[in-house]
Amino acid sequence: MHRKTGETEVTLSVNLDGAGDGDRESGIGFLDHMLDLFARHSLIDLSISAKGDLHVDDHHTCEDIGIVLGQAIDQALGSRLGVRRYGHFTLPMDECLVTTAVDMGGRYAFEYNAPIASSKIGRFDSELIEHFWQSFAANANCNLHVVLHHGRNSHHIAECIFKATARAIRMAIEVDPRQNSVPSTKGVL
Repeated sequence: MHRKTGETEVTLSVNLDGAGDGDRESGIGFLDHMLDLFARHSLIDLSISAKGDLHVDDHHTCEDIGIVLGQAIDQALGSRLGVRRYGHFTLPMDECLVTTAVDMGGRYAFEYNAPIASSKIGRFDSELIEHFWQSFAANANCNLHVVLHHGRNSHHIAECIFKATARAIRMAIEVDPRQNSVPSTKGVL
């Protein structure tokens, strides 16, 4: 997928049946690190090349990568025939504990209760983590709920959120060998 605006240009590809391979080059080191974690824990091959108005700040680039990643996964899922649809994961990481739940059912909802006390993680605005996932969920047409149960270290909290979300998405997009239809009583998603 490709998205070009007056603020950013993002080229992104996914393989839902991958192994977490690919290259992440957003120009934002911390975001690349989070996307590496996402790819590794979701087992989605993910390649990203992004150029943005980083001289302004990281906001537009982070947002647009979330948008394009959501669109790519939504498109790759197609009709969602045979997938599990729902996924959840509670992930402990050091002093942090995060639960993420997802419904890849074609409708958008986003609930986020994962406050990060520090405004910056290195040079990265910590508020962009929530904005990234909101942009993703709106464009993946999914329900996404993220809850931080406890944690103190901002870097650890961010990592825990990306890993838990990756694991929940991995569960939701896996093929269910017992499911030979769309996972809905409506017959469509």
